[in-house]
Amino acid sequence: MAAGRFILAGLLGAAGALWTWVMPGDPALRRLPTGAPVIEASLLDNGFHTDLALPRAALEARGGPLAEAVKALPPGGWVLIGWGDAKFYVDQSPVADRLPDGARAFFRPGNPSVLMLDPTQRDPRDLFAEDGRRDFRLSQAAFEAMAGRIEASLDLSSGAPRIAAARPGDDARFFASREHFNIGHLCNHWTAGVLNAGGMTIRPFRSILSSEVVATLERAELDTRTTKD
Repeated sequence: MAAGRFILAGLLGAAGALWTWVMPGDPALRRLPTGAPVIEASLLDNGFHTDLALPRAALEARGGPLAEAVKALPPGGWVLIGWGDAKFYVDQSPVADRLPDGARAFFRPGNPSVLMLDPTQRDPRDLFAEDGRRDFRLSQAAFEAMAGRIEASLDLSSGAPRIAAARPGDDARFFASREHFNIGHLCNHWTAGVLNAGGMTIRPFRSILSSEVVATLERAELDTRTTKD
């Protein structure tokens, strides 16, 4: 009995530590210097999955493999960026028909993944309703750090970004990623990691939920206001 209580206490302690685990951001990256150029960005949340929207011109201007991939996309001034399982994320058939594959994506280790780059002609502030969108601004340094984290997801084993999937009648392109998808590293974990690269403090375990990724932005905005005050 004593051993059982000890094990239970250990499990509860580990769960509590994970729940409260914080990965600090870099306040210097979040700072928007007076008069310096800023990059407009948006976080998109459908209640389950999160994507980022970044200006195409800024992505192309930095050069490198990510810029190469963006330049190969169909026209569009903005690029929606997301990450997910190489099969489940791309498939758009009804979710109810894909539950077994969803279980596979969650619980089987080492699932291949893809980085989605989806060009859009319309500004995301016009394309997505406010209740599913959070707009924010980035310093040039924060943008570079975030773009670098996105670029690091690309599988460059062949020497260049490689398109792994595309959908008929859809401008989105899914590039092979070097990362693996599973319950410990889901789409929202990935988005939170990109925001963390841009200087924002995240709670990695809680970032399994899209609402927590949105809360990351809200906390960062509050921190910035407090610093200014």
